[in-house]
Amino acid sequence: MPDATPADPVANLARIRARLNAAAEEAGRKPEDITVIAVSKNHGAEAILPLLEAGHRVFGENRVQEAMGKWPALKERYPDIELHLIGPLQTNKAKEAVAFFDVIETVDRPKLARILSEEMARQGKTLRLLVQVNTGEEEQKAGAAPQEADAFIAQCRDEYGLAIDGLMCIPPAEEAPAPHFALLAKIAARNGLKTLSMGMSGDYEIAATLGATHVRVGTEIFGARAY
Repeated sequence: MPDATPADPVANLARIRARLNAAAEEAGRKPEDITVIAVSKNHGAEAILPLLEAGHRVFGENRVQEAMGKWPALKERYPDIELHLIGPLQTNKAKEAVAFFDVIETVDRPKLARILSEEMARQGKTLRLLVQVNTGEEEQKAGAAPQEADAFIAQCRDEYGLAIDGLMCIPPAEEAPAPHFALLAKIAARNGLKTLSMGMSGDYEIAATLGATHVRVGTEIFGARAY
């Protein structure tokens, strides 16, 4: 099905990159320290290929099955692709996720941490892992509660032997994002974590000023999707 809004993903990414660079420089940060994750959920290979041909390599998907349906041929053609799982992960999909992704950003509960540890050992593969923090403590949203994040990070490290790379959050849609980004950065700092995946199409510039190392942008790159 065609895009509802025509998009030139390469030009769109260039505009986003320019805005990110300006925000980073204004905050005294190095622009190269911020990576754009192009969120390609609900978009097919025909939308992704122009970005790959232009040299972009970091992409995000929400669902394991969707990713496995469209990325194998692309990964074969471009073996240096870095694929992030940015949606909730069910434990029964952990085996496939470990086999297929490079980064899992949504480690949010002990059972999942344990199974990921077991799967990585079984497959002889080490993924980069981020703990998702539910900064707004929203009942419908995944993630460790902010007050439980330190203990969960320690459990991941000490009990399950996981090298946690950083943190991820999705602030409540109706709230100002800056306090949530600042909270995530504070939790990361006290746990010695360098990676902060925060900021999406509507607020990535704010995230850049508050320490984001990765921003997850979909609609502004690919346009809206018709269902």
